[in-house]
Amino acid sequence: MIGAGSWGTALAMVLARHGREVRLLARDASRAGAMQQARCNQDYLPGIDFPASLRVTDSADDALHQTAAVVVATPCSAAESVLPAVAAGCNGPVIAAFKGLDPISFERSDELLLRHVGKERAAILSGPSFAQEVAHGLPTAITMAASSEELARCAGAFFDDTAFRIYSSDDMAGVALGGALKNVIAIAAGVAAGLKLGHNAEAALVTRGLAELMRLAEAAGARRETLMGLSGLGDLVLTCTGELSRNRRLGIALAEGLDPGAAQERIGQVAEGVRTAAAVHAMATALQVDVPLMEAVHLVLQQKLDAADAAQQLMTRPERSEF
Repeated sequence: MIGAGSWGTALAMVLARHGREVRLLARDASRAGAMQQARCNQDYLPGIDFPASLRVTDSADDALHQTAAVVVATPCSAAESVLPAVAAGCNGPVIAAFKGLDPISFERSDELLLRHVGKERAAILSGPSFAQEVAHGLPTAITMAASSEELARCAGAFFDDTAFRIYSSDDMAGVALGGALKNVIAIAAGVAAGLKLGHNAEAALVTRGLAELMRLAEAAGARRETLMGLSGLGDLVLTCTGELSRNRRLGIALAEGLDPGAAQERIGQVAEGVRTAAAVHAMATALQVDVPLMEAVHLVLQQKLDAADAAQQLMTRPERSEF
């Protein structure tokens, strides 16, 4: 497991629950030592004990030695730097558990993985899954996508935990885009909550956000039905409504008047929607797809539009047919 944040740690715990040897790679020796000694991740998942077969290390060579599979759960922006070593150090499946879009190239998480690993070994894991609940062993359903259903099922078989149910897919583009784009809409949901616009507004925002997500994802090659599944609608609902959502909390902070930098400092973890919003702006422009809600989020993050003004502008747009 590459990446010892909350998500990487939670997934490592799932993998280790039934005795499988799992090595969790932390970013430095002091953090790895502290986690190994405490037998938990005090920074992100305090009080949730590691399974006995989970070991923390700061050595990439140690982590990758004779591995059957590798899961990469770093922030999307950091994945580029670790994937070459992962591709060279493991002959089995490499599973991307990170979400995002490159703001310049529009490269998705699955495309980044495929470029380094190849379609014979690449898989992507995404869906409605708060790390804290996964670490506690609460029921979770999620999607594993690969170039074939067979490879997706092979990669999913490593997560043999009855509380962690995996559905397979061969639509890597759809699963990747659903996981990335929902973060931008979740920032908008947080803004609506922070401005106290009410439940009606939040329900409308999630619904219209799904419409934008589907339009843009389809234009980029995803299948419509994938966006209605766990990695699309499921993840969107969770991230827009759940109090554990980083992107929602970031939106609340923006609504309270914090600038984007201060808002990120407050939540203390990477909110992938910030980087993705810039990519959505450029991608939607290039593909000529109308995404007013996500565009408003981009403008707020660029400090070109106040959060309250953004909400007002969205409500005063010309009326149109829903479909």
